[in-house]
Amino acid sequence: MMSRTRMILAFVATVSLAGAAPAAAQERDGVRYRAIPDGAYSVVAEVRAKPGKERALREATLPLVALVRSDPKNLVYFFQEDRETPGRFIFYEVFATRDDFEAHNAMPYVQQWFGRLPELAEGGVMVRRLEILGHNGG
Repeated sequence: MMSRTRMILAFVATVSLAGAAPAAAQERDGVRYRAIPDGAYSVVAEVRAKPGKERALREATLPLVALVRSDPKNLVYFFQEDRETPGRFIFYEVFATRDDFEAHNAMPYVQQWFGRLPELAEGGVMVRRLEILGHNGG
């Protein structure tokens, strides 16, 4: 049986960790949660590789990760591949405004990537444009 002192110390440790978690979750290695305003412009996009082009599309896209994340107007950027359907890629991106997102799409490296899609992807990019809700930037 746990002593009363141990129970109190365990409770205090749990409360301390619970109180620290939200603050610690606010900033993580480049994801600038505090910089995300209410109504931020979010995009979920999907690209499917042509059969046999999965590796080529992956390799053509991976360099975008560092480039997009280095853009000061980009707040969040993830490039993901479906574990069950290799060659099905999902992008998750957050920008403060639509203008910031459109400026991102106009960047030369993004335009070059779009130029490679006819040879690598089926049907181009399917895009869902979203609005961040319930976030107060901090």
